Amino acid sequence: MSTHQSLRIVYAGGEGDVVRTYRHWVRGEEDPTQVSMTSSGMFYDLCRDHGHQAYVISTCPRKDRLKDGQFTIVQRQLPFAKGPGPLYHLGQVLAGLRLIFVALWFRADVAVVVCGSTYWFVLRVLPLLGVKVVASLHCVLYPKYRQLSRVQRILRRISRSFFIRGALRILSMSQDITNQVIQTTNGRQRPLLPFLPTYRRGKFDGISAPRVGQRPFRVCFAGRIERNKGVFDLLAIAQRFDREGRREIEFDICGDGSQLPELTRQAEQAGIASRFHLHGYCNWDAMRERYSEAHVVIVPTTSQFIEGFNQVIAEAVLAGRPVITSEVCPAIFYVREAVVESPVDDVQKYGDAILKLCDEPEFYAAKVTACTAAREQFYDLDRSWMTALNKALSEVGSSRRPVPVPSVDLSNSTQALAHEG
Repeated sequence: MSTHQSLRIVYAGGEGDVVRTYRHWVRGEEDPTQVSMTSSGMFYDLCRDHGHQAYVISTCPRKDRLKDGQFTIVQRQLPFAKGPGPLYHLGQVLAGLRLIFVALWFRADVAVVVCGSTYWFVLRVLPLLGVKVVASLHCVLYPKYRQLSRVQRILRRISRSFFIRGALRILSMSQDITNQVIQTTNGRQRPLLPFLPTYRRGKFDGISAPRVGQRPFRVCFAGRIERNKGVFDLLAIAQRFDREGRREIEFDICGDGSQLPELTRQAEQAGIASRFHLHGYCNWDAMRERYSEAHVVIVPTTSQFIEGFNQVIAEAVLAGRPVITSEVCPAIFYVREAVVESPVDDVQKYGDAILKLCDEPEFYAAKVTACTAAREQFYDLDRSWMTALNKALSEVGSSRRPVPVPSVDLSNSTQALAHEG
């Protein structure tokens, strides 16, 4: 038995499968579907280490519920998650009202809310009801390279007071997010705590070093197969290379999405399917193979997509592969020396960047070396989400006295999981 200053925490963790992560966590395992350390897994660690009681909410489409010791975990899809527009906005408000009700019913000291769980202005009432709020921002507040719609301008305006007076602390995953919060509040925001995606040492062990000069020169894409992720720009680049006789350059497209059938059809119609490989969804073992074969990783996200960080860029650097991307992806700020930067939405320049890395061995080798220098920050637990959250929670302070907290009994937890599952 040990004593801790225990808090009661409602954690709204976005749309991740937090029940699946818990089932792995309680057995001392990593969630095999994720490459980085998950926020929910780190949250479970924090609650275990400090004796916090937690009610965890996810908007994962897979409905599930689990109660085990200090944790209650519920997965329910957002109301009207697929719209249309007016109903989507109503669903966001309803999700916020549901979160407020749960926080009051659970007698929470604090609500930790990941962006996407609801609109921020809805939560402005929680501090007035005695529940402090920690906002966890993993995505920018608004698109960097698009004019805001009328609805987006209204949401930005009415959310301002939450960031100034409603949030106890604001956790920020990137400098772009931080800058937008500062711009939104004219610098009057509550204290910001930065964090980075964090990876286990050894996760990338065994990935072969890039082979300079080896042909074919392989360009890897990993992500959702959607137009706003730039996959059709890659197809256009591959067609350009085919016309120019640069058939020693091949593409490996890893991921699933609504546009995969159309991308497959167009690649076959263009006669380049033998050099434009569509692998579909790849688990981590398959991605390790793709990274081992790759020379570079390309992240051609368009200005139509709202990025918060883009962890593929961090993972490429950890795999020792230079990255081609643009400032649409905030991760570029942290690994710029390992990146060949293209102007936003400039398909010609993306292609030129591939040719430069392919044709200039010394330039390519310098970018590979820069990957090594940029890796350590993504292994540093002091820069993790868990450390930032722990700092925020230290500001909460519970009015309740320290209570005895038993250590986690894995045998009992396993029985509870079996009962729930």
